[in-house]
Amino acid sequence: MNAHDERDTTMTGVDASRLDDQQLIKELETIHRTRHDTLLHGSSGALRAHNDRMAQLEGEYLRRNPERPVAAGRTREGARERGSGESATPRS
Repeated sequence: MNAHDERDTTMTGVDASRLDDQQLIKELETIHRTRHDTLLHGSSGALRAHNDRMAQLEGEYLRRNPERPVAAGRTREGARERGSGESATPRS
């Protein structure tokens, strides 16, 4: 099989572990921006490839940032508080 024969393979971009932090963030921004359109209008194969790539990129981000800050409003408890009239954004 030559380098341009892509039958039965999916192009997924550069392996997420090989991207530097800035490239990883850029790839995540791009894939999140295109998600809605892919879901609504992409073929089954395109959606499957999008799912796979998103999982790779997000998994790599989480691997690199296990202690990332989590906003209180983005937790289950925070969501319950919002449901009882609390704002998701901190008050000054």
